[in-house]
Amino acid sequence: AIREDGMPGGRNKSIGPVQISEEEIERIMSGQEFEGEANMSWSNNGDSDHSSPGNGVSESNQPSPVSTPSSSRSVELNGFAALRDQYIGTPVSTHYQYLPHLFSYSAHSALVPPQTRSLDPQSHSLISQLVSAEDLEPLGTPMLIEDGYKVTQAELFALLCRLADELLFRQIAWIKKLPFFCELSIKDYTCLLSSTWQELILLSSLTVYSKQIFGDLADVTSKYSPSDDELHRFSEEGMEVMERLIYLFRKFNQLKVSNEEYACMKAINFLNQDIRGLTNASQLEQLNKRYWYVCQDFTEYKYPHQPNRFPDLMMCLPEIRYIAGKMVNVPLEQLPLLFKAVLHSCKTSVSKE
Repeated sequence: AIREDGMPGGRNKSIGPVQISEEEIERIMSGQEFEGEANMSWSNNGDSDHSSPGNGVSESNQPSPVSTPSSSRSVELNGFAALRDQYIGTPVSTHYQYLPHLFSYSAHSALVPPQTRSLDPQSHSLISQLVSAEDLEPLGTPMLIEDGYKVTQAELFALLCRLADELLFRQIAWIKKLPFFCELSIKDYTCLLSSTWQELILLSSLTVYSKQIFGDLADVTSKYSPSDDELHRFSEEGMEVMERLIYLFRKFNQLKVSNEEYACMKAINFLNQDIRGLTNASQLEQLNKRYWYVCQDFTEYKYPHQPNRFPDLMMCLPEIRYIAGKMVNVPLEQLPLLFKAVLHSCKTSVSKE
């Protein structure tokens, strides 16, 4: 369905202008720059098929845009301090309890006045290391178009590909700077990146690069006028993705995610031990737990009057994973229209606030 203003209306689905194989990732990540690191010993301690410990990103726990967690939901905090000390500061046994479930926070806890507290020194150190690994400089891909210029579908598609290339390159560089880089094998990093790169790009676009994506890129897409044929061919998959992306944009715009929270969310989403082909899933699970508790510690310290902030952040991750998984189903030729529709709607919603 297409509205009178030329924008698609109705439901929508997914994204992905760039395709990258595991061989290409491994070639990039195991290139000449690794020669100086040849003496490092990569941990590679066998397979594990443990399921996700409730990290909020399992496929079976996809939140709907119309059924988001209520403000009374939060995380069970009983025993948090002991678990935090265990997972942040010391090596973790392969036998552990699952993470407290995201929705098991007791109802009366939200009524307890926030207590002034300090940030655990180890949490501060780990978060600082994660933020240092990020490239927070503005994107270098040119996105300035002179007034009156009409952007074609091919030009917009080429720009989207260049943006995706730059964002992907930044994710590869990020992996090499991670504080736990030497704790996993190149094979596992290759497997993780090939499975999560779209999610990482989407998360970064909604947070640290949002001003450029929803500002400069939106200005470019506004100069693109789709043909009637493009409008009629816009798929149901594209409609669902558009709807969910707009929902996510509004959620992130409401949360105003800090760089520290973004770095933690990114690490938690990346360290997905449920991905097939991993050689050391148990170590991944331990690392995931570590940054889960680091993020919780930070949000409770930084935002004591927002008791639901941490679960709200974590509930964004399964939605990002769902959208990224659906975007691959959107035909490539429909991506320019998808981005135009999403960016137009998001920019309009912000201007009305």
